[in-house]
Amino acid sequence: MSEARIVFEDERLIAVDKPAGQASIPGRGDIGEPLSEELSRRLGRKVFVVHRLDRDASGLIVFAKTAAAHAELCGLFEGRRVRKSYLAAVSGRVDSSGEIATKLREFGSGRVAIDEKKGKACLTRYKPRELLRGATLLDVDLVTGRKHQIRAHLFSIGHPILGDRLYGEPRPVGGAPRLMLHAWKLAVHAGPILSAEPGADFQKVLAGLRRG
Repeated sequence: MSEARIVFEDERLIAVDKPAGQASIPGRGDIGEPLSEELSRRLGRKVFVVHRLDRDASGLIVFAKTAAAHAELCGLFEGRRVRKSYLAAVSGRVDSSGEIATKLREFGSGRVAIDEKKGKACLTRYKPRELLRGATLLDVDLVTGRKHQIRAHLFSIGHPILGDRLYGEPRPVGGAPRLMLHAWKLAVHAGPILSAEPGADFQKVLAGLRRG
């Protein structure tokens, strides 16, 4: 796996375009070099985890370079003063915009599902960007940032993300070779609007869905 591409860096933070298949932080099992450790190695200094991106997803993720910046950025994320926009190719036809506000809870299996009594408040907004063969490319705004939120929410309305190996049937959804979820844009309050176009692996799947 190639090293993550640096999108932006200053004295406070570093933003990178994470490849699909790379873990954001250390975890169980043989997961290869997590992104946090890769960046620490490349910079020759510790980086601080601010938020996470699913291992199977790709796209923008931000790390803090100092303890003070870490506290500041965590406060902005927790205060919902960071806008996170994704591209998601989902199974089926989606003709109109919408939002999903059902509460989600993590279960022992690691999967996340709707639980209006014990779940945490979540809000996902989406709108169709392009109709594909048997699928739709969506623009998705993640208002809250729960684990697997986009994946579980879109699955709950009958449009699981292509390539998903946890949500939807059969798996991987649509036979896609990767999870078709990409963190496309990220805007931190009073900071730059960052963007990263999807990589060749994402674009290849889209190209196949545009043919025929």
